[in-house]
Amino acid sequence: MVPGVETDNPARPLDAPYAPRPGGRGDVPGAPAPAPFLKLAGDPFELGRQHGAARAAALHAFLDDGLARMNHLLDNRISTAALLPMISAFRTEIEAATPDLAEEIRGLAEGAGISHPEALLLQMRREIVGYRSTSRPQGDCTTYARVAKNAPNTVLAQTVDLNGNLDDQAGVLSVRKAGARREVLVLSFGGLLGYLGMNSDGLAVGINLVLGGKWRAGIPPYLAVRHVLDSAGSVAEGLEVLRGLKLASSRSLMLCDRRGAAYAEFLDGRMQVVEGARLLHTNHFLHREFMPFDELNVFAKNGSLRRLEACGVRLNALPETASPQDHLDLLSTPPIFVPDNGDIRRERTVAVAVMRPAHGDMHLLGSRTAVAPQVFRVDAAGGEGA
Repeated sequence: MVPGVETDNPARPLDAPYAPRPGGRGDVPGAPAPAPFLKLAGDPFELGRQHGAARAAALHAFLDDGLARMNHLLDNRISTAALLPMISAFRTEIEAATPDLAEEIRGLAEGAGISHPEALLLQMRREIVGYRSTSRPQGDCTTYARVAKNAPNTVLAQTVDLNGNLDDQAGVLSVRKAGARREVLVLSFGGLLGYLGMNSDGLAVGINLVLGGKWRAGIPPYLAVRHVLDSAGSVAEGLEVLRGLKLASSRSLMLCDRRGAAYAEFLDGRMQVVEGARLLHTNHFLHREFMPFDELNVFAKNGSLRRLEACGVRLNALPETASPQDHLDLLSTPPIFVPDNGDIRRERTVAVAVMRPAHGDMHLLGSRTAVAPQVFRVDAAGGEGA
């Protein structure tokens, strides 16, 4: 225990020195470790229990590492105990709006042998860090959707740019809730129930950070992605689900099915939607109603604009018949791909994902792009090209 700092678990150090995990970062010799794949099935509590049990050692190590590495990112050290009022406020919102996910979080705590507040903390980690680590960001996701005339060629693809060196926390979850026909496939980091993903109905969802407004207790956007994939089978249905949620922080979510795409930007409880057959998003607001409220600093804004332009140029040059590897290649070169410079506080690309709704597959690269991607599939995508 660190003297003078309160903790609800005296056995868990708050700020252990950071040490990179072998296989997780680009500067570690040897082949990178593949993202673990977990097939989860059962009622909501059981889904979480299975997830937690399978990742127990990793989640304990993550929490032990500067409290899920947040104390490596923030100027002032924090503890779970000090965050309990904030965690309680988020728990109330999650239980009211997404009770099944609330139960899954309880199951995660049980399975991993961590406290319920710690399991909640893992879901709201980005909201805890807040704006404070964004003074000098270099990236934070580049996302696009392209709806093809031939539905099997429709794609949603994105980089995942995060700080905290989260390569070693990546995993892919296949989730099949008891009594539901829908399977959900999600990319997860460090105990998250969702981040980006797709479902067996042929709906894919990606995510971008945008900065603005007041962040507050609500539904963390990563949980919102999972809730949409659990609840909706199309872009239209997904947008309706999102309209009923109180998101905790500003974000842009991109939705794509076999025949359409849209992104929804969120700011201070408001939601603005842009639909189209070809959509791109980085980290500044694109809807004219929200542009005046953008709080991204000028250096990050310039980087966001540069990535958006580069992505548009590359996508224009890519034929509709492009393979998943072609899309991975598009996203795997700077300035879109943000390499590691050794600074844990700096956002960098830790994953690249390509999802094809009609095929029901996700092609995933880590921070090393010279290796073969992992391919994950939902069991029953249905429709053309499945």
